[in-house]
Amino acid sequence: MRFTPEQDELRSAVRAVLARHEGAAAWGPLTEGVGVTGLGIPEEYGGFGGGTVDTYVVMEELGRVLSPVPYLGSAVLAAQALVAAGDAGACAELLPALADGSAVGALAWAEGGSWEPDAIRARVRGGLLTGVKEHVLTGAGRPDTLLVLAHGDDGLGLYQVPCAEVEFTLLSTMDQSRPQARVVLDRAPARLLAADGDRILARVRDLATAALAAEQTGAAAQALADTVQYARDRVQFGRPIGSFQAVKHRVAELHVQVEYARSLALAAAHADAEPSLAAAAGSACSEAYAKVAGEMIQLHGGIGITWEHPAHRHFKRAHAARQWFGTPAAHRRRLADRLGLVPVA
Repeated sequence: MRFTPEQDELRSAVRAVLARHEGAAAWGPLTEGVGVTGLGIPEEYGGFGGGTVDTYVVMEELGRVLSPVPYLGSAVLAAQALVAAGDAGACAELLPALADGSAVGALAWAEGGSWEPDAIRARVRGGLLTGVKEHVLTGAGRPDTLLVLAHGDDGLGLYQVPCAEVEFTLLSTMDQSRPQARVVLDRAPARLLAADGDRILARVRDLATAALAAEQTGAAAQALADTVQYARDRVQFGRPIGSFQAVKHRVAELHVQVEYARSLALAAAHADAEPSLAAAAGSACSEAYAKVAGEMIQLHGGIGITWEHPAHRHFKRAHAARQWFGTPAAHRRRLADRLGLVPVA
């Protein structure tokens, strides 16, 4: 599966920005200089009308450096929820600021530690929304645009809630490179954007899972590359540890897992996050990255468990990310359901 020349240029531009600007400082250059936040937004709303492969390119590069920028939460979750909702007025009002990066959006979805639709208990009565949302990807501060999935009189719907009307708490998490928040809504005024929340949630979940798979692929590839370089440089018993057969076998196995995961992530992106491929990529990429991160620590030895070392940071990102939008087992159940397979007891 090939990338277009434009996508190759996009990758080069994103990589150059991330090389010059560390951490959250990259957000401005990425949005203003490269325009990454407008890639998946239709042109009539200020975007570039790109697709899931463009998102793949950006997410893979962000994964390589474990970037904390709010691209996944704003440009994928919030923006694509609005696009899927199809409310022309709301899109015209909210998407241009998300497209140019002047506003950061967030989608409040998960409840009770679960990403499954049947876990949603938030409810709207008389235009007022009450509930508690967890794992809200917001960046390092309160979002400008807050979208919430909640039950109304007609079932699950997508609502907009004024950010000032909610209790917003940034959480201390294992993976400190991905800020997330807990949002408490106590009779907050809610504006209905779309009543068919089940359809919107299904679409957004597939897009988010495919985007996260791309990030995991980039992170796993970088973790493996760093480990290979360390195996070449680290000398033990008078020779590089990478020359020992046991190390060669472990690295070769990791390479196979990364390439397998990357193939599925690319397939999901090129298929516009088709549900079966998105689920398959979500499972494979989560497990491959966790495996690479664990082996990275083992092959680096004592330095790999220090708090600041990239091996430790990859390990935390890998094990936190495998919970996002569903565990690998949950993705496999979704895939089995779509294929009509009977689970084995």
